[in-house]
Amino acid sequence: MSGGEVAGLVVAVFWAVLVTLLAVVLVRLAAALREATALVAAVADRTVPLLDEAAETLRAANDQLARVDEITANVQDAAANANALSSTVAATLGGPLVKLSAFSYGVRSAVAKQRSAGQPERHIPHQTERELIARMVRAEVRSATARRGVFARLLKKG
Repeated sequence: MSGGEVAGLVVAVFWAVLVTLLAVVLVRLAAALREATALVAAVADRTVPLLDEAAETLRAANDQLARVDEITANVQDAAANANALSSTVAATLGGPLVKLSAFSYGVRSAVAKQRSAGQPERHIPHQTERELIARMVRAEVRSATARRGVFARLLKKG
């Protein structure tokens, strides 16, 4: 055998080994691609129902938010009604309660003045103690209502 034949034989063996190695690599690559395809199909099979469930959950959450909005609107209406009711009650009962407190203050002041003096002052000789207290209470009420008018004017300015 000559040198050219040996070199040709070496090259032929090299190409045979190279082709065999490439065939093994291609077979393994094909197996990996088959497994990747199966994995992608399995993920797709599981993802579609998961996305459907997520969409359904989102719809339910939107329904609940709409209900919460309705409840919030109703609570706002109730708060406005309660505010209007409290304003009405304050306006209706506020004036008489102020007058009642002024009257009771007048009575207390008259009784305190009478007790501190020891004996009630009697400007009119035939006036009884009860009439004297009534006269003092009327005077206190008049003075309290006169002050209330000034106070009300100050409130209107503020």
